[in-house]
Formats: sequence, C-alpha cells, structure tokens
Amino acid sequence: MGIFLNSTIPYDSYKEMEDSPYFVDKTLLLEELLPRIGTAEKYICITRPRRFGKSVMANMIASFLSRGKNADDLFDHLKIAASSSYARNLNQYNVITISFNKIPNRCRSYEQYIDRIENRLKRELIQAFPDADLNPEDPVWDILMDIHTSEYQAKFIFVLDEWDFIFHRDFVTDRNKADYIDFLSALLKDMPYVLLAYMTGILPVSKYSSGSELNMFLEYTMASEQMYSSYFGFTETEVDELFSRYLRTHSVPRITREGLKIWYDGYHTKSGERVYNPRSVTAALINDNLGNYWTSSGPYDEIFYYVSHNTAAVREDIAQMMAGFPVPARVREYAATCMNLTTKDEIFSAMVVYGFLSYKDGCVSIPNRELMDKFRDMRISFSIRKPEKATTALFWN
Repeated sequence: MGIFLNSTIPYDSYKEMEDSPYFVDKTLLLEELLPRIGTAEKYICITRPRRFGKSVMANMIASFLSRGKNADDLFDHLKIAASSSYARNLNQYNVITISFNKIPNRCRSYEQYIDRIENRLKRELIQAFPDADLNPEDPVWDILMDIHTSEYQAKFIFVLDEWDFIFHRDFVTDRNKADYIDFLSALLKDMPYVLLAYMTGILPVSKYSSGSELNMFLEYTMASEQMYSSYFGFTETEVDELFSRYLRTHSVPRITREGLKIWYDGYHTKSGERVYNPRSVTAALINDNLGNYWTSSGPYDEIFYYVSHNTAAVREDIAQMMAGFPVPARVREYAATCMNLTTKDEIFSAMVVYGFLSYKDGCVSIPNRELMDKFRDMRISFSIRKPEKATTALFWN
C-alpha cells in the first residue's frame, strides 16, 4: 500500500463523504463500469465543470476496487450491494490512484511535477513486487510491463483524477503539455497491464492530443454524451430527498425548496435533464443559508478579459442572458483547451466547459442565481435589448 498503489486515501475520503448528513448514493455508476474492465472499452474519460462530484466518484471507484483496504463497511448498505457483480469485484484489484492536482512543495517546473509522480509510483511498485527484478532507472511503464510479464502476472486499474490540472499552472509551457500527453500515452495506451483507465477532468482530452496519442479514450461530456450523466450533479429527485433530510433537522428552516432551485439548478445534460451544482446545494443545507458557494475556476480571469474587452462582441449576448433570455450558440467543448479565443462560439464554449453557462437545444444561458452573481461581480456595463426572436426567459427572483 502506498500513496498511489492500493492507497487507503480514497477509502478515507469517500468515508468522509458517506458520513455527511447530505450524502447521495451514486454507487450504481460502478455497475456500469464493471463490465468494461478488461475489454476494448476500458478507457473512459469523464469531463465536468468543477465541483460536480468528479473526485467523489473517483474515490468511490478506487475504494471499491482496490485491494488496499476492505471496504465492506462502506458499500454493504449502498445500492451497488444488490448487484450480482458486487461480491466478485469488491476489493479485488491492484489500483493505481493519482490525483494530478497534487504538486511538490515550491514546484517551479513541469519536471519537478512529473518526477514526483513517476518516482514515487516506481518506488511503491518496487516495494510491492520485490521478486520482479525491477530496475528503478527504467521508466514507470517499463516497470509495470516487467511486473506484468513476471511471475506476478499483475494487471492494474488506473483511477486518474483532474488529469488537466497541470495545464492551468503558470510554469507549464506548450512543450511541457506535449510531454505530459506523451507521458499519459506511454503509461496507458495499448498496454496489456491496463485493466481499466478511468480519468476525470474539466477539459476534453481528445483535443489536447495532436495525433493519436490518447485516442483510445471514450469521452463523456455534459453537453455531448448522455451516458453517466445522472452520476455528476444532483437531480431533482435527489435534491427533494436532501431537502427532506434538512427539514427533519431544522425546526425553523431558513431555506425553501424553491430557493434551492432558483439558486443552484439550471445546468443541463445531453438528455435535457436539469442538474444542480452538488457542492453548492450541500453547502447551503449545511450552512442553513442560500448563498454563493460557487468556486471560480482557474480561467476566471481569462473569461473576464474576453467579456470586459468585448471580444467577438459577446457583451450584448451576455446582457440578454442576464435578462433571462437564452442565446443561440454552437458549443464545441474543445475550445476550452486554449484560452486564445477569437469567436463568440469559442468564448461561450469555454464558459460552458468551465461551468459559467449551461447549454441546451443550441442555446447557452446563465443557469441560476448563483452564477448570475458571478456575472454581476464582473461589474461590466451592459446594454440590454429584447431578442429579435421570441425565446423563453429565465428569471432569478
């Protein structure tokens, strides 16, 4: 057991979430993932805005599958326990869990960042498989291959969280980004020791790869894929249940169910289902207060720049959204891979990926009052005009 290999950290993190009074059981995600272990569809990348439960799901998957710690106490009473695949998969695998948002102390270069990951993982593998005759000077993928072809014949599940974190660091160059893509490709692509590679982040991985380096991943985004949608964000039914729990513990409630909807609803999945920001809903119920709990993501300053400088004349359209009128847009999620945005559609696409806007039926809109506050914080003067075509207005009372 270590920090990366069969770590107990995901177990501890998921147990903290399960002990929360506003925990939501989304373990049936496992039932959908388990059949893909060891198949040609074993490469999965799920992208969502920040604070939509990506890390919670990654910790759940790792704690369920990993041999690092018996997790009966976590899962025996949850929905996945009723599955026929439950017992034969619980804690049966060697799992490598990497949260890419952890950086070395006083990190100033990509080399420091990636060396920490590779060197620590190599050290843990050498300790865990002492009879495999491993060379610590070899790259980590060679060490994994040596373990796989040794008497151990080991295979691994990879749970990789916040894969794109490094792209938001000031010290990372374009050359570093290319090197990082090559690192992931060498580690995962066409490797017989990979049973499953489950990866999450904000940015779509396919458009960061200049060629075929990471084309083995099947990507599931909020705007373009329906599969797995219900596991990221809270649905109406789940918020109903959470609000019922809240009422049972508050004799004089300060929050209404309608208030939760106005403040935190308004995102849309590919299927058209509306979902709530889970972090904000949970924070509001815990604090007994409807407020702005949305955390600005890394590119907030860049988004502010495009709006304040009216790049591609976006301010008029944002004014319409602030008035409650959706605006037509061609959302292409890859636009967020580069903040050198020149067209209106590119800017709105980036804002959808980072959670500033919601996208449905060819239109973008400000999803709720919480995000409306973020646009008001920009303190940019807008001139509001009524749209030429009749659209459905959204109002944050």
